[in-house]
Formats: sequence, structure tokens, C-alpha cells
Amino acid sequence: MFRPNFVFCLRCNEIVYQVDRIGPLKDFTFFHSGCFKCIHCGTKLTLKTYFNNQHKHEDKEVTYSYYQLILHLIEMKCQRQPTPNGFYTHRDASSPLQNDGDYKYGRFDASALHIAHAIKQTEVQKAYNKRREKPIDYYLDREEQARLEMKHRKEEDDLYRKFARKREDEERKITNELQDEWERELERLSNKFEKELATSRRSREDQNILSLRHAQQKEDLEKNMTIRKTKKKESLTRKMLEHERSETAALVDRQSSEMLELISARRSEYMQNESIFLDDEFAETLGYPDVAPPPTPPAVSKFQIYTDPIEFEEVDRIAISVAQEDQKTFTDLVRQLVGRCTSDIEKARTIFRWITVKNLNTMHFDDDLRGDTPMGLLRGIKFGTESYHVLFKRLCSYAGLHCVVIKGYSKSAGYQPGVKFQDSRFRNSWNAVYVAGAWRFVQCNWGARHLVNAKEAPKTGRAKNDSLRYEYDDHYFLTDPREFIYEFFPLVEEWQLLKRPITLREFENLPFVRSLFFRYGLHFADEGYGAVVFTDDTGAATVQIAMPSDMQSCLIFHYNLKFYDSEDDSYDGVSLKRFVMQSVIGNIVTFRVHAPCSGIFLLDIFANAVTPQEYLIGEPMKFKSVCKFKICCEELQTVMVPLPDCASGEWGPTKATRLFGLVPIDSQGPLIFAGRALELQFRMSRPLTDFMATLQKNGIEEKKLSKYVTHSILGDTVSFNINFPEEGQYGLDIYTREVAPYQQNSSSTEKHLLTHCCKYLINSSKRN
Repeated sequence: MFRPNFVFCLRCNEIVYQVDRIGPLKDFTFFHSGCFKCIHCGTKLTLKTYFNNQHKHEDKEVTYSYYQLILHLIEMKCQRQPTPNGFYTHRDASSPLQNDGDYKYGRFDASALHIAHAIKQTEVQKAYNKRREKPIDYYLDREEQARLEMKHRKEEDDLYRKFARKREDEERKITNELQDEWERELERLSNKFEKELATSRRSREDQNILSLRHAQQKEDLEKNMTIRKTKKKESLTRKMLEHERSETAALVDRQSSEMLELISARRSEYMQNESIFLDDEFAETLGYPDVAPPPTPPAVSKFQIYTDPIEFEEVDRIAISVAQEDQKTFTDLVRQLVGRCTSDIEKARTIFRWITVKNLNTMHFDDDLRGDTPMGLLRGIKFGTESYHVLFKRLCSYAGLHCVVIKGYSKSAGYQPGVKFQDSRFRNSWNAVYVAGAWRFVQCNWGARHLVNAKEAPKTGRAKNDSLRYEYDDHYFLTDPREFIYEFFPLVEEWQLLKRPITLREFENLPFVRSLFFRYGLHFADEGYGAVVFTDDTGAATVQIAMPSDMQSCLIFHYNLKFYDSEDDSYDGVSLKRFVMQSVIGNIVTFRVHAPCSGIFLLDIFANAVTPQEYLIGEPMKFKSVCKFKICCEELQTVMVPLPDCASGEWGPTKATRLFGLVPIDSQGPLIFAGRALELQFRMSRPLTDFMATLQKNGIEEKKLSKYVTHSILGDTVSFNINFPEEGQYGLDIYTREVAPYQQNSSSTEKHLLTHCCKYLINSSKRN
């Protein structure tokens, strides 16, 4: 083992002195500046343009697949072959992975996700996540950090006392003003009353009437003054709260900078004492920056950092455990959270999960909170002067992470597609934290846990957690800018973190999508979709969504159509759902809307990922919105007829194949043109039983059509025969159930529930 200041070149194995040293690299190796070149083509390398193999030679599955992928995608000038001791080669700066100039908003390329997943599995693309650094306890004494915190707490106490004095002064001022006004109005009423009594002779009855009227006027005046006082106080509170939030944010911003300066100074001292010398380029590439870098688009996507939250299982477990207890200082809290974290990503993650688990919006606070009490630590949340985003920034500073609060617009609760951002409505704030070598978005408030199955109230005598569970939304941790821009628009353009920033008008026109859209890997099949879709003169409009191949077998879609400015979802007594045809062909889900009248509609598209077993046994499915569209029908030249009143859901045989293994032999689409008779045949790829088919037609009762549909089973083929009583448009529903495994070898009569299998829209005509 050699001393840190005597290192050897990996290429020539000679001593490398400080003036001619490159390194340490990611695998803690060093080179002479002249030896740091491509092993194949001799190109001189820099710390930004090299790749190295940090795997064992026998680990061919990862190393070879990565090299071939880079060769194919980036078209490198020299091929890479793994060597036992590691090697270095150059990369092309024009990599298409870093060029999104052709990116079309509203269009997601599912194939790009597969590429991202493949690249992500390499150690090179996980370099930031795998890079280890010393925990904060190694270089910053807890007491020193706590002393700075106490200084900050005193400043915060002074600020809160200032807020309290200001509120008392303003409330006293309002009270005095209204009291003066009350006395003037009361005197005016009294003078008026006395004058009316004195100006004419009145009977005792008239005097009583005047007295009663005077008493009523005094009562009305008192009520009016009370209402005015309440409104004035509410208005004052809003204005002062906005001012207090601004002052608190400014204070936290300054204090965060001081905390980061302390941590940076102690970290630098530690590195010097441990003889850890980094040249400027290496420090910029792998070392955490002392000064917050300017906002620029990240070079790698979230998928290239991690693909599954399970990778943070241990970090999340720590955050959840810490959230069960109360801490008296931020120093103690953050040390407990990040004490075992060895990367900046893990630090940001555990802070994010602590906030989302803590559920600060529903916490109970005592009225007389002191700053040194456990809940007093979060008093800013109680008083409304500190938001999730300011708290996240504060905690990040204690962990040594650069973090900013970004202000802008969001498509939040109450927003509908097509709404213009013209005033203070839909204003929001969020964070960007510098991790993995780039600024990345975090939205703690939207990522916070939310109640699942809220309608299942706990039964008497049971712990409330027996029937309630909480989830958090991982989408809002390190969200990619391309996805984040669909819901959030910063007031400062640079904080879009996009290579091609968009305008506010473009943001308004982006399709209104939710986090589930990205979680399922969905994308729009066409480029031209905006938040508003216009129908043609027949009232028709189409929205198509594409699924990734790995989700086609489990995604179930649903929809709702209603009038845009009301909750009315029917027209002439008919559900508007019957004017939408949902179908699935391949990986494309199509929603074909036929507006029944001119007007504006809201199309809400839902989805849920379920297993065939969950669907077959009749488990209730809770669909969540993935996107919404404003459908505008300005002119309608054709009278639209509602679809037959079949079971809800998609049309066509795709569901039958996907969930039941029932494969159509002839008709592959949802729409069939037939004569007066039709035969549909399916092949059963697994045992099914008890088929049933029902026929639907507008204006005819279902039971009157039952005799026109029959079915038969021969081997693994099931046939449905329909003889249509008259020409027209029909809907055919098919039901079945799967034979339970134990039924195949037993005489048991118990069966699965009869479940809707698929449905068809059939146009019957002699001309077909």
C-alpha cells in the first residue's frame, strides 16, 4: 500500500507527481497527463470525455451490452473491449442522448424508454448514484452545526416576535377604526331617533314602533360592523401572511447559504487533511460544488439514475422510522436522516420521504409552541409562514445540498384544460435540488402521502390503520424537466431546465396529463394534441394514447364525458358516455368522441393496472385520471345517435384476449359490418365456461333480443350466432368465466364470477 501522495500511473506504472497527475478517477486510479489517452486510437482524453470499465472481466452481461449500445447509439470512433484492469476511451460530444432539439411536446416515444432502461443498467450511467462520499459526521462536528442553528433560531424567534407585534398593532388599529366608526354611526342613529320623536306628536303606539325600529337599526348596524370587522381582519391576515412568508423565505435563504458555507468549508478542510486532492475539472465532475451552479438542463434522465423506488428501500425505511419520532433541532433531525447516506441523491431522497411521510398538513400543534419544543421545530408550518418547499430547502442546507424554491404556475386542483393563466390563480411553488451533477425537480407537496380507500371508514373497536393506508407519489422526486413542464411553469425561464424553453401560451396548450400518465409510460400517438381538441363538422374528434409493450397486458382504461362548465353528464336523458367509443388495437387506445350537440365538453381518461386474476374474480377497480381534454364542437351538421347501451369499457376483442385468453378467429376490430346474420368464433387458450351473450339496440328491450343470440362450444372453439331481427346498429356483450383450477379435476360446482369479456358494435344491413 502506497501513501496518498505517492501514486502510480495505471498505464506505465511509474510514479505520478502532482504537477503531471490526472485523477483520481471513479475507480481511484491515476495517470500521467501524457498517458491519459484512448487505448485504441490514441485520442487525448479529459475527465469529461472518458469511459472506464469498472466491472470484472467475467461480468460480460453488463459490460458487453453497454459497449454495444454505446457503439450503436453514439457511433463512437473506436470500439471498446473490456480489459481486466480497466481501460479508457473517448466519447462523442454529439451524442443523440444529449440532443433533444427534435423533441415534440405532446409526444412521448416509448422506444426511448427501453433505451433509457438499457443504458441505466450500466455502472457508467449510475456513476452519480454509486459515487460514495463521507457522511457529514466525518467532517462537521455536530456541536458546531448546532451552534449555527441556535444562532439562526434566535434570528427566527426575533422575526416571529416582530410578526406578532405587527399583527397586534394592525388588529388594534382596525379595532379602533371600527370602534370610532361604530360610535359615529350609533350617534347618528340616536340623533335621528330623537329628532323623529320631537318633530311631531305621536301616540304611544307610534313611539313604540319608532323604538322598535331604532333597536332593529342598532342591531343591523352591529351585525354589519361585525361582518366588516371580520372581512377586514381576513384581508389583513392574508396580506400579512403573504408578507411574512416572503420575509421567512428570505431569512431561510440567507441562513441556508450560511449553513452551506460552513459545511463546504469543513468538507474542504477534511479533504486537505486527508490528502484528498482534486483538480478543478475532477471537482466539477464528481465533487459536490461549493457554489450553486447556474440552472442548466440535466445531462441524464431520471431513468438513468434509478428505475424503481425499491433501490431506495433502506433510505426510505430510515426516513419512515425517523418520522415516527419528534426532534428538537434540525441538526438532530437531519443527522438522523442522512447519517448513513453516502451520496447526494440518498440525502435528497431521505429528506423528501420524511416530508411525504410526516404529512405535515394534518399534524396537531399546541397553541403555545416554543422554538425549543419538538413541534416548535415545525412552527412555520403551523403559522403558515413556511411551506413544504421552504422546509425542504432548509433541510437540504443542513445536509449540504444546494436547493432553491421556484415560483410559477401549476395545473393544480380546480384547473381544467384550456384555462388561461392570467392572474394569481394556480400560483404554486416547488424545489430544484442539485444532485447527480444537475438541478432536478422535487415537489414535496404533490408527492406527499395521500389517503387510499378513504371511504372504508374504520370499524368501531379497530385501530384506524386497519382499514386505511397511505401512498406517496414517486413521480415528483427528481422529475425529468420534459415531464415536469406538463404541470409546472416557472416564472423564470431558465428554471424550466429545458434546452428549448416554452412560452406560457405553449404551456397552456400542452395536454393536461397527470403523474400516472408518466408512471405507466404512456405517450400520445400523434404530435398535434393540445389541451383543446376541436371536432369536425360531424362532431367527431379522436384522442389516441400508446402504451409501452410491458403494460399492454395489464392496463385497463376508462373515460368520462360531461359538459365543460357543469357536472351534467347526460344529453336528452342519455349518458354522454354513449357518445364515446373506446377501443384498443395493438398498443393504441383510441377514444372516438361524437358530440351529440354543439358545445364544449370535458373528456377525462382514466387508467388502472390490474392483473387478469384481479379482473376475473370481480375485484373492484379504482381508476385514476391520466389526462383530460377540452372538446369543442363549434358546428354540428349531423345528428349523432348514441351507441347501444352495452356494458361500460372498451369495444373490441382485445380485452377478451388480454384477460381471458380468448382469441378471435375472424373479427379483430371493434366494429363489424354484417348482413342479417353473423357468426363470431373464438379460440380458447385456457379453459373457460358458462358463456353468455346479450344483444343491445336503441329502442328495443334487451330481453326481446335474447332469442336472436346463441352460442356453441366445439373443442377449444366457441361460436356465437346472431340473427338480427331488423337492420340497424347493435351492440353485442359477451360474458364468461374461467374454470377454477380445482374444478378441472373435481366435481365441485363452485365457479368464478361471470365477468364481462368483450363487446362489439355491429352494423347490420342487407347491403353488407
